[in-house]
Amino acid sequence: MDLRWLEDFVCLARTNSFSRAAEQRFVTQSAFSRRIKALESWLGVRLVDRSGYPTRLTEAGVEFLAVAEQVARQVHEVRDHLGQRYGKDVKTLSFAAPHTVSLSYLPGFVKRLETRVGPVNTRVLSDNVHNCVQALIDGSCDFLLGFSRPDLPLWIDPGHFAYQAIGTERLVPVSAPRTGGGPAFALPGRAGAPVDCLSYQADSFLGRAVDGVLSRRTAHLRVRHANSFADALRAMALAGLGLAWLPESLIASHLKAGELVRAGGPEWEPELELRLYKANDNSRHEVMKVWRAVEDDAPASDQGRA
Repeated sequence: MDLRWLEDFVCLARTNSFSRAAEQRFVTQSAFSRRIKALESWLGVRLVDRSGYPTRLTEAGVEFLAVAEQVARQVHEVRDHLGQRYGKDVKTLSFAAPHTVSLSYLPGFVKRLETRVGPVNTRVLSDNVHNCVQALIDGSCDFLLGFSRPDLPLWIDPGHFAYQAIGTERLVPVSAPRTGGGPAFALPGRAGAPVDCLSYQADSFLGRAVDGVLSRRTAHLRVRHANSFADALRAMALAGLGLAWLPESLIASHLKAGELVRAGGPEWEPELELRLYKANDNSRHEVMKVWRAVEDDAPASDQGRA
Protein backbone atom coordinates (compact mmCIF):
# COMPACT_ATOMS: atom_id res chain seq x y z
CA MET A 1 0.00 0.00 0.00
CA ASP A 2 1.22 3.48 -0.91
CA LEU A 3 -0.42 6.51 0.70
CA ARG A 4 -0.30 8.25 -2.68
CA TRP A 5 -2.70 5.64 -4.05
CA LEU A 6 -5.34 6.73 -1.55
CA GLU A 7 -4.76 10.40 -2.33
CA ASP A 8 -4.94 9.64 -6.06
CA PHE A 9 -8.21 7.79 -5.60
CA VAL A 10 -9.75 10.61 -3.56
CA CYS A 11 -8.69 13.10 -6.25
CA LEU A 12 -10.20 10.91 -8.99
CA ALA A 13 -13.48 10.66 -7.07
CA ARG A 14 -13.55 14.45 -6.73
CA THR A 15 -12.81 15.23 -10.41
CA ASN A 16 -14.48 12.24 -12.14
CA SER A 17 -11.70 12.49 -14.71
CA PHE A 18 -8.43 10.62 -15.05
CA SER A 19 -6.87 13.48 -17.03
CA ARG A 20 -7.87 16.24 -14.61
CA ALA A 21 -6.91 14.16 -11.58
CA ALA A 22 -3.52 13.37 -13.13
CA GLU A 23 -2.91 17.09 -13.70
CA GLN A 24 -3.79 17.92 -10.10
CA ARG A 25 -1.54 15.11 -8.84
CA PHE A 26 1.23 16.28 -11.22
CA VAL A 27 1.77 12.93 -12.91
CA THR A 28 1.17 11.71 -16.43
CA GLN A 29 -2.23 10.18 -17.09
CA SER A 30 -0.65 6.78 -17.78
CA ALA A 31 1.24 6.84 -14.47
CA PHE A 32 -1.88 7.96 -12.62
CA SER A 33 -3.90 5.14 -14.20
CA ARG A 34 -1.25 2.60 -13.18
CA ARG A 35 -1.43 3.79 -9.57
CA ILE A 36 -5.22 3.45 -9.49
CA LYS A 37 -4.91 -0.06 -10.94
CA ALA A 38 -2.27 -0.87 -8.30
CA LEU A 39 -4.72 0.19 -5.58
CA GLU A 40 -7.45 -1.96 -7.10
CA SER A 41 -5.03 -4.89 -7.31
CA TRP A 42 -4.05 -4.46 -3.65
CA LEU A 43 -7.71 -4.39 -2.58
CA GLY A 44 -8.73 -7.13 -4.95
CA VAL A 45 -11.81 -5.23 -6.27
CA ARG A 46 -12.62 -2.76 -9.04
CA LEU A 47 -13.07 0.74 -7.68
CA VAL A 48 -13.66 2.60 -10.94
CA ASP A 49 -16.16 1.98 -13.74
CA ARG A 50 -14.19 2.81 -16.90
CA SER A 51 -16.97 1.91 -19.34
CA GLY A 52 -18.38 5.42 -19.73
CA TYR A 53 -17.71 9.12 -19.31
CA PRO A 54 -17.48 10.83 -16.92
CA THR A 55 -15.60 8.34 -14.80
CA ARG A 56 -17.74 6.83 -12.05
CA LEU A 57 -16.97 4.79 -8.97
CA THR A 58 -18.25 1.26 -8.60
CA GLU A 59 -20.30 0.34 -5.53
CA ALA A 60 -17.07 -0.89 -3.94
CA GLY A 61 -15.40 2.40 -4.88
CA VAL A 62 -18.15 4.45 -3.23
CA GLU A 63 -17.84 2.36 -0.07
CA PHE A 64 -14.04 2.60 -0.05
CA LEU A 65 -13.96 6.38 -0.68
CA ALA A 66 -14.94 7.28 2.87
CA VAL A 67 -12.24 4.98 4.24
CA ALA A 68 -9.60 6.39 1.88
CA GLU A 69 -10.44 9.98 2.85
CA GLN A 70 -10.33 9.15 6.54
CA VAL A 71 -7.08 7.19 6.41
CA ALA A 72 -5.27 9.83 4.33
CA ARG A 73 -6.48 12.61 6.62
CA GLN A 74 -5.49 10.75 9.78
CA VAL A 75 -2.02 9.89 8.49
CA HIS A 76 -1.34 13.55 7.66
CA GLU A 77 -2.71 14.70 11.02
CA VAL A 78 -0.52 12.21 12.88
CA ARG A 79 2.54 13.22 10.85
CA ASP A 80 1.95 16.90 11.63
CA HIS A 81 1.32 16.17 15.31
CA LEU A 82 4.42 14.02 15.75
CA GLY A 83 6.56 16.42 13.75
CA GLN A 84 5.50 19.40 15.86
CA ARG A 85 5.88 17.53 19.13
CA TYR A 86 9.06 15.55 18.56
CA GLY A 87 10.87 16.15 15.35
CA LYS A 88 9.96 19.40 13.65
CA ASP A 89 11.56 22.65 14.69
CA VAL A 90 8.78 25.20 14.28
CA LYS A 91 11.40 27.80 13.35
CA THR A 92 12.83 25.70 10.51
CA LEU A 93 11.61 26.51 7.01
CA SER A 94 11.48 23.62 4.57
CA PHE A 95 12.00 24.24 0.85
CA ALA A 96 11.57 21.94 -2.11
CA ALA A 97 13.56 23.00 -5.15
CA PRO A 98 14.68 21.29 -8.35
CA HIS A 99 18.40 20.49 -8.37
CA THR A 100 19.33 23.39 -10.61
CA VAL A 101 17.40 25.95 -8.56
CA SER A 102 18.77 24.68 -5.25
CA LEU A 103 22.29 24.98 -6.62
CA SER A 104 22.17 28.23 -8.58
CA TYR A 105 19.50 30.35 -6.90
CA LEU A 106 18.44 29.14 -3.45
CA PRO A 107 21.62 30.14 -1.54
CA GLY A 108 21.38 33.74 -2.74
CA PHE A 109 17.65 33.84 -2.08
CA VAL A 110 18.13 32.69 1.53
CA LYS A 111 20.92 35.22 2.04
CA ARG A 112 18.75 38.08 0.75
CA LEU A 113 15.88 36.82 2.84
CA GLU A 114 17.95 36.97 6.02
CA THR A 115 18.62 40.67 5.45
CA ARG A 116 14.86 41.19 5.77
CA VAL A 117 13.77 38.74 8.48
CA GLY A 118 16.99 37.84 10.28
CA PRO A 119 18.64 34.40 10.51
CA VAL A 120 16.50 31.51 9.33
CA ASN A 121 16.96 27.76 9.67
CA THR A 122 16.29 25.90 6.43
CA ARG A 123 15.83 22.33 5.32
CA VAL A 124 15.98 21.65 1.57
CA LEU A 125 14.57 18.83 -0.53
CA SER A 126 16.53 18.94 -3.77
CA ASP A 127 14.84 16.69 -6.32
CA ASN A 128 13.21 16.64 -9.74
CA VAL A 129 10.28 18.94 -10.48
CA HIS A 130 7.67 16.19 -10.10
CA ASN A 131 8.80 15.21 -6.59
CA CYS A 132 9.16 18.83 -5.50
CA VAL A 133 5.59 19.62 -6.56
CA GLN A 134 4.39 16.43 -4.88
CA ALA A 135 6.12 17.51 -1.65
CA LEU A 136 4.26 20.83 -1.77
CA ILE A 137 0.92 19.12 -2.43
CA ASP A 138 1.52 16.57 0.32
CA GLY A 139 2.50 19.23 2.84
CA SER A 140 6.04 17.87 3.18
CA CYS A 141 7.54 21.33 2.64
CA ASP A 142 6.63 24.93 3.42
CA PHE A 143 7.73 26.39 0.08
CA LEU A 144 8.38 25.27 -3.47
CA LEU A 145 10.93 27.34 -5.34
CA GLY A 146 10.95 26.57 -9.04
CA PHE A 147 10.91 27.70 -12.65
CA SER A 148 7.79 28.40 -14.70
CA ARG A 149 6.99 29.41 -18.25
CA PRO A 150 3.62 30.20 -19.87
CA ASP A 151 4.10 27.24 -22.22
CA LEU A 152 5.30 24.97 -19.37
CA PRO A 153 2.95 25.60 -16.45
CA LEU A 154 3.23 23.69 -13.20
CA TRP A 155 -0.09 21.96 -12.59
CA ILE A 156 -0.59 23.31 -9.09
CA ASP A 157 -4.18 23.89 -7.94
CA PRO A 158 -4.69 27.70 -7.72
CA GLY A 159 -7.49 27.15 -5.23
CA HIS A 160 -5.07 25.74 -2.66
CA PHE A 161 -1.67 27.25 -3.48
CA ALA A 162 -0.45 30.80 -4.03
CA TYR A 163 2.74 31.94 -5.71
CA GLN A 164 4.92 35.00 -6.01
CA ALA A 165 7.25 35.72 -8.91
CA ILE A 166 10.63 36.49 -7.37
CA GLY A 167 12.98 36.71 -10.34
CA THR A 168 13.92 35.53 -13.81
CA GLU A 169 16.57 33.25 -15.22
CA ARG A 170 17.87 32.78 -18.75
CA LEU A 171 18.96 29.51 -20.31
CA VAL A 172 22.09 30.38 -22.28
CA PRO A 173 23.66 28.14 -24.95
CA VAL A 174 27.37 28.06 -24.13
CA SER A 175 30.50 26.27 -25.27
CA ALA A 176 34.13 26.09 -24.34
CA PRO A 177 36.06 28.62 -26.45
CA ARG A 178 38.13 27.59 -29.44
CA THR A 179 41.73 28.71 -29.85
CA GLY A 180 41.68 32.37 -30.74
CA GLY A 181 38.25 33.04 -29.23
CA GLY A 182 34.66 32.33 -30.15
CA PRO A 183 32.70 29.18 -29.30
CA ALA A 184 34.11 25.80 -30.25
CA PHE A 185 30.52 24.68 -30.86
CA ALA A 186 28.24 27.36 -32.29
CA LEU A 187 24.58 27.52 -33.27
CA PRO A 188 22.84 26.84 -35.57
CA GLY A 189 25.14 24.29 -37.23
CA ARG A 190 24.67 22.92 -40.73
CA ALA A 191 22.83 19.92 -42.11
CA GLY A 192 26.09 18.29 -43.15
CA ALA A 193 27.94 19.34 -40.01
CA PRO A 194 25.70 19.18 -36.95
CA VAL A 195 26.90 20.72 -33.71
CA ASP A 196 27.75 18.47 -30.78
CA CYS A 197 25.15 19.11 -28.09
CA LEU A 198 24.93 18.27 -24.39
CA SER A 199 21.25 17.70 -23.77
CA TYR A 200 18.86 17.46 -20.86
CA GLN A 201 16.74 14.36 -20.50
CA ALA A 202 13.59 14.74 -22.61
CA ASP A 203 11.20 14.68 -19.65
CA SER A 204 13.03 17.35 -17.61
CA PHE A 205 11.67 20.88 -17.25
CA LEU A 206 14.82 22.52 -18.65
CA GLY A 207 14.84 20.02 -21.50
CA ARG A 208 11.31 20.99 -22.46
CA ALA A 209 12.23 24.69 -22.24
CA VAL A 210 15.08 24.12 -24.71
CA ASP A 211 12.77 22.07 -26.96
CA GLY A 212 10.44 25.09 -27.06
CA VAL A 213 13.23 27.21 -28.52
CA LEU A 214 14.25 24.54 -31.02
CA SER A 215 10.64 24.15 -32.18
CA ARG A 216 10.68 27.78 -33.32
CA ARG A 217 14.15 27.90 -34.85
CA THR A 218 16.19 25.60 -37.08
CA ALA A 219 19.31 24.08 -35.58
CA HIS A 220 21.37 21.09 -36.63
CA LEU A 221 22.47 19.30 -33.47
CA ARG A 222 23.98 15.94 -32.62
CA VAL A 223 23.32 14.89 -29.03
CA ARG A 224 26.55 13.55 -27.54
CA HIS A 225 25.51 13.31 -23.94
CA ALA A 226 22.22 13.59 -22.03
CA ASN A 227 21.77 14.27 -18.33
CA SER A 228 19.01 15.61 -16.08
CA PHE A 229 21.38 17.83 -14.09
CA ALA A 230 22.57 21.22 -15.29
CA ASP A 231 25.68 20.93 -13.10
CA ALA A 232 26.73 17.75 -14.92
CA LEU A 233 26.20 19.39 -18.32
CA ARG A 234 28.25 22.38 -17.13
CA ALA A 235 31.18 20.08 -16.35
CA MET A 236 30.92 18.50 -19.80
CA ALA A 237 30.75 21.90 -21.50
CA LEU A 238 33.84 23.04 -19.58
CA ALA A 239 35.60 19.88 -20.76
CA GLY A 240 34.90 20.88 -24.37
CA LEU A 241 32.47 18.09 -25.19
CA GLY A 242 29.80 20.24 -26.83
CA LEU A 243 27.40 23.12 -26.32
CA ALA A 244 24.82 23.16 -23.52
CA TRP A 245 21.92 25.37 -22.47
CA LEU A 246 22.72 26.38 -18.88
CA PRO A 247 21.14 28.79 -16.37
CA GLU A 248 23.00 32.09 -16.58
CA SER A 249 23.38 32.37 -12.81
CA LEU A 250 25.09 28.97 -12.75
CA ILE A 251 27.76 29.94 -15.28
CA ALA A 252 28.23 33.67 -14.62
CA SER A 253 31.74 33.19 -13.21
CA HIS A 254 32.74 30.93 -16.13
CA LEU A 255 31.53 33.50 -18.67
CA LYS A 256 33.44 36.25 -16.89
CA ALA A 257 36.61 34.16 -16.81
CA GLY A 258 36.23 33.19 -20.47
CA GLU A 259 36.04 29.49 -19.62
CA LEU A 260 32.67 29.37 -21.39
CA VAL A 261 31.37 31.64 -24.17
CA ARG A 262 27.94 32.15 -25.65
CA ALA A 263 27.23 29.77 -28.52
CA GLY A 264 24.31 31.74 -29.99
CA GLY A 265 22.51 35.05 -29.90
CA PRO A 266 19.69 36.21 -27.58
CA GLU A 267 17.09 34.55 -29.82
CA TRP A 268 18.37 31.17 -28.53
CA GLU A 269 18.00 32.11 -24.84
CA PRO A 270 14.61 31.24 -23.32
CA GLU A 271 13.63 33.19 -20.22
CA LEU A 272 12.27 31.41 -17.17
CA GLU A 273 10.32 32.90 -14.29
CA LEU A 274 11.28 31.94 -10.74
CA ARG A 275 8.28 31.40 -8.48
CA LEU A 276 7.84 30.78 -4.78
CA TYR A 277 4.77 28.70 -3.91
CA LYS A 278 3.08 27.97 -0.59
CA ALA A 279 -0.14 26.33 0.51
CA ASN A 280 -2.90 28.80 1.35
CA ASP A 281 -3.61 27.05 4.64
CA ASN A 282 0.02 27.10 5.80
CA SER A 283 -0.15 30.07 8.17
CA ARG A 284 2.66 29.10 10.51
CA HIS A 285 4.31 32.23 11.96
CA GLU A 286 7.75 31.66 10.43
CA VAL A 287 6.23 30.86 7.05
CA MET A 288 4.05 33.97 6.98
CA LYS A 289 6.97 36.17 8.06
CA VAL A 290 8.92 35.03 5.01
CA TRP A 291 5.89 35.23 2.71
CA ARG A 292 5.18 38.85 3.73
CA ALA A 293 8.83 39.82 3.29
CA VAL A 294 8.88 38.38 -0.23
CA GLU A 295 5.53 40.02 -0.97
CA ASP A 296 6.85 43.44 0.12
CA ASP A 297 9.83 43.10 -2.22
CA ALA A 298 7.84 42.04 -5.28
CA PRO A 299 5.97 44.45 -7.58
CA ALA A 300 2.20 44.02 -7.37
CA SER A 301 2.11 42.71 -10.94
CA ASP A 302 4.45 39.88 -9.96
CA GLN A 303 2.12 38.39 -7.37
CA GLY A 304 -0.56 35.93 -8.30
CA ARG A 305 -2.01 32.50 -8.23
CA ALA A 306 -0.66 29.30 -9.66
